[in-house]
Amino acid sequence: MTQPWDAGRATDEIRSIARNPKLSITYKLHARERLSERGLIISDVLHALRFGNVHRAPAPATRPGHFRYQIECRTPNSGSRSIGIVVVPAKDECLLTIVTVMWLDEFERVAGSIIGATDDG
Repeated sequence: MTQPWDAGRATDEIRSIARNPKLSITYKLHARERLSERGLIISDVLHALRFGNVHRAPAPATRPGHFRYQIECRTPNSGSRSIGIVVVPAKDECLLTIVTVMWLDEFERVAGSIIGATDDG
């Protein structure tokens, strides 16, 4: 990928990758820590990737030609709260790299943007 996708296409592409039987997911350490901290599980991430929506513009990823997208969704384990997942898709590899997972209601109260977080670690 060399050009970022708009929100609608990003939603469709991420959902398509997430539903592909060849899907491979990697989790950055930060994402694994946030999942544990928030009491969320892998199936919550999969649900959000398969059924969520991208509403925000992407940010460049550290991997050249790739971009970070935030996909948002309520999940079976999140109660009435929505989660946001910052993900770097690699369509040709059928790979989704999870950078972080957040509660959107907490994110909206904090200055700054997690989508700007580095996806290196």
